[in-house]
Amino acid sequence: MAASSIANESQVDRPGWEMPLVRNGTAISLAEVPDLEFAQFEEQLNLAVRQGGLLSALFVVPGRTSHQMYAVCSFANSGLISVMRTEIGDAYPSLSRNVAQAHWFEREIAEQWGILPEGHPWLKPIRFHASYRAGHDAWGRSPESIRPGVSTTYQFESDQTHEVAVGPIHAGVIEPGHFRFQCHGEHVFHMETWLGYQHRGVERHLVGGPTKRTLPYMETLAGDTSIGHSLAYCQAVEALAGLRVPLRGQLLRGIALELERLANHTGDLGALALDVGYLPTSSYCGRIRGDFLNATALICGNRFGRNLVCPGGALWDLSGAQLQTLKERLSPALRDVDGAIDLLWKCPSAQARFEACGEVTYGQAVEAGLVGMAARASGVDRDARRDFPSGIYRFSHIPVSIWGSGDVFGRASVRWLEIQRSGQFVIEQLDAFPAGPVRAKAGPLQPSAIVVSIVEGWRGEICHVALTDDVGKFSHYKVVDPSFHNWFGLMLAMRDQQISDFPVNNKSFNLSYCGHDL
Repeated sequence: MAASSIANESQVDRPGWEMPLVRNGTAISLAEVPDLEFAQFEEQLNLAVRQGGLLSALFVVPGRTSHQMYAVCSFANSGLISVMRTEIGDAYPSLSRNVAQAHWFEREIAEQWGILPEGHPWLKPIRFHASYRAGHDAWGRSPESIRPGVSTTYQFESDQTHEVAVGPIHAGVIEPGHFRFQCHGEHVFHMETWLGYQHRGVERHLVGGPTKRTLPYMETLAGDTSIGHSLAYCQAVEALAGLRVPLRGQLLRGIALELERLANHTGDLGALALDVGYLPTSSYCGRIRGDFLNATALICGNRFGRNLVCPGGALWDLSGAQLQTLKERLSPALRDVDGAIDLLWKCPSAQARFEACGEVTYGQAVEAGLVGMAARASGVDRDARRDFPSGIYRFSHIPVSIWGSGDVFGRASVRWLEIQRSGQFVIEQLDAFPAGPVRAKAGPLQPSAIVVSIVEGWRGEICHVALTDDVGKFSHYKVVDPSFHNWFGLMLAMRDQQISDFPVNNKSFNLSYCGHDL
């Protein structure tokens, strides 16, 4: 193994742990990834999760007769990442039997490649598309018979229960997704989510890149997370190219990422207020969200930050006058959002609708592998900006915002704390904006290598894993949006709730359909 590629803490003081560990955004040779027998692979994965690791990615690189399965586990307590692989056939013993975090990943693998996780507790499609391997459908379907949302639903056999179907078409401007409730009157026993209506097959289009289309693909993986996903991609490319981003470019990226967080958290708090009928906060936040989006547009001309981040740094810079204008616009926006949210906290009836609504316990959040704001609202102390710092976050610290109730109130409170702390961070960075270039020129990528890039998007951890072939082109690319982890959290939150509480619970997570469906 190349000593320069593996972190110094390659062997941590944990009984039974044998896997080397790397830093976020560090490229290593594919030859450095441990090849394990499946039994050892399963044992090490179980051990990693028991010791506080998160299964950040689980995916398969298919072959003709056998396939390589990769697992990426990240450890917040040490800031290190484990990558390991094993060889499997067209069937293997399900990892989900012992590691619940693998449950959704294994369903994805079965659908994509027709590889069966035997003994999986609830094996069904998650995106409803034909297998990428012709003639290898995990459910024996023909390509022409596949329809989004056509699947088996968990049901209660009782003349006292009934089923409620919501979506996939919803009121307003919203992406499609289907929700199926098993109810006794208003009481929800169980809810399932059917996704896949936004499936575009983006990951397969990334193979052979980077090309001129790759960055636009990244910026539109989830439209409200353009900065987060493009930053994760660029960090992966920079690691593979051995590229150092200038400090001014790093700072500009960090400002853009926090503006994205400010805009979305503000909009969501306004939407939560609307869902419980409290119009003052709803009206104000709708307008203030626009202020944060317009601040991003001031930097690059696009309210969602497209065409801002690029491999090597940023495509746009700020003049002294623009810096001053940005500060002059942000200060009143932050003051206004403070007043708008204060109105919400002073309304007892609105708070009462949030409290004890949609609770997800700490244990459930850890076992299911929830990330980001949803996990921190349940008391999970994890934030990639602190735990896996990259870019400007290696030098500037944002306090991690944690709550303990795990309900709608907790998720709203974490949002509010993050608005305050992100706002302060942006103002501080604008005051300390350094001189110098904003980008460096990218060169060829390291051949036969792998890199894991983790970014704390506004919803939570974004994980990109890039593998290159022997000429430095992407041979495989894996994207894990935070919604991929957290849709199951919404299902847990709706158990033993009133069905009328679904809108406010749904908005308290505000997960992405297209970010999940890719």
